[in-house]
Amino acid sequence: MQKNRKPIEIKISTVVAISALLHESAPAEIDKALREMTGGASDFFEDEFAVLDIASLPAGAEIDWPALIAVFKTYRLNAVAVRHAPPEMHAGIVAHGLSIADGAVKAPPAEPEAAESRPAAPARATAAAPAPATAPPQQQTQTQSTMIIDTPVRAGTRIYARGADLVVMAAVNNGAEIIADGSIHVYAPLRGRALAGASGNADARIFTTSMEAELISIAGVYRTFEKDLPPELANKPVQVRLSGDRLDMLAIKNT
Repeated sequence: MQKNRKPIEIKISTVVAISALLHESAPAEIDKALREMTGGASDFFEDEFAVLDIASLPAGAEIDWPALIAVFKTYRLNAVAVRHAPPEMHAGIVAHGLSIADGAVKAPPAEPEAAESRPAAPARATAAAPAPATAPPQQQTQTQSTMIIDTPVRAGTRIYARGADLVVMAAVNNGAEIIADGSIHVYAPLRGRALAGASGNADARIFTTSMEAELISIAGVYRTFEKDLPPELANKPVQVRLSGDRLDMLAIKNT
């Protein structure tokens, strides 16, 4: 060990986490839903981190945290924090090794549009913002820049365009994951996972010249493809947009 070298260094880093909005607290129900969602693949999430959002659960809901954590772990999804938990639940949550996420997550911006977007993953409201005279400037895109990737994105690679759109000029291979706070453009086959609007931007879209994705997501609303895509979409130019709580996939036509 080098002299004068500190035993530990603390650096700021970015960790992307899935937001899991719970409408049920029974571990068996969550297990059933995850099994259907993943097609029973125990390695589907590949050790992703998860923030459990319990805003939709009734007040006073009894939650078996160890059992719930174990269910997520079955699918290699690591629960690390809980969001929207009432104060009386905090001690029990922390006692089971989870963090309270409410104080750690970024507060919604003052802009009406962003406040309407969603506090957690699937609050799908896209209603117009209250209309002050300056409404048009507030409708501007939440992202400010573009990240461009010129090389193939290989299996096991994760790319995150924070506060930006993401443009990929080569193939996104199976097992790769691309994430952007803005929109995603892939000018090549999209075979891995694409998550646009990661910070809650419901206006983000996904574009690809060849749709072959394992998973697509916009602002926390996602869709997996255990079965083949419809012929009019598979291996074709496609755009994906969020419509309420549904992802619409549309063929991009040249004429």
